[in-house]
Amino acid sequence: MSIRTAVVTGASSGIGEATARELAKQGYHVYVGARRFDRVRRLAEEIGGTAIELDVTSEASVLAFTEAIDHVDVLVNNAGGAKGMAPVIDADLDDWRWMWETNVVGTLRVTKALLPKLIASGDGLIVTITSIAALQTYDNGSGYTSAKHAQAVAHRTLRGELLGKPVRLTEIAPGAVETEFSLVRFDGDAERAAKVYEGIDPLHARDIAEIVGFVATRPPHVNLDTIVVKPRDQAGPGSFARRS
Repeated sequence: MSIRTAVVTGASSGIGEATARELAKQGYHVYVGARRFDRVRRLAEEIGGTAIELDVTSEASVLAFTEAIDHVDVLVNNAGGAKGMAPVIDADLDDWRWMWETNVVGTLRVTKALLPKLIASGDGLIVTITSIAALQTYDNGSGYTSAKHAQAVAHRTLRGELLGKPVRLTEIAPGAVETEFSLVRFDGDAERAAKVYEGIDPLHARDIAEIVGFVATRPPHVNLDTIVVKPRDQAGPGSFARRS
């Protein structure tokens, strides 16, 4: 029996890195992609996987990445992110373009390129990491929430388009996960990023990775469509029980 393979995008840190480690523990040969190649190279060395530089906003980068992979059983679309917290009236169009290119078009590029190989595997799985921002909106978050809504809708549409094909699709929509997400959103402002998780017990990257691992172990006839996961201290995008 050939070794099963998994592809994880945005694997240089956070959920992507933790997911790559989890799938490697399950026996997958994991292809890890990210712009920060030095990080994914170290990760690949640690887990016995393969590192390939990947910028999901670049057609050429995605093409080179996907053509280097012969066989795929599991694709984890994790690359994404947010920039800024501006209200619509002050929207930064460059931030919006980056969020849409990374979350929506980037996910589309990778999925489209690897779809024939996932079908050919005979039991493919696509896991797309969206967000509770794909289900609800919040003030000053329209750029991110609109992008995550679009990413999620594309994923859910594919569920119907692949009906009858040997590919399962799972959307995982996390709430507050303490990773580098807020650091990116606030352009490296560590103090502001830390305040997002102040007074709560947030989720951690490994929590989401373990869910991906569980999904990957389900038998072929079981499709977990959408999994929403939040810390106990969170009810919605802006609703937290904070302790002083």
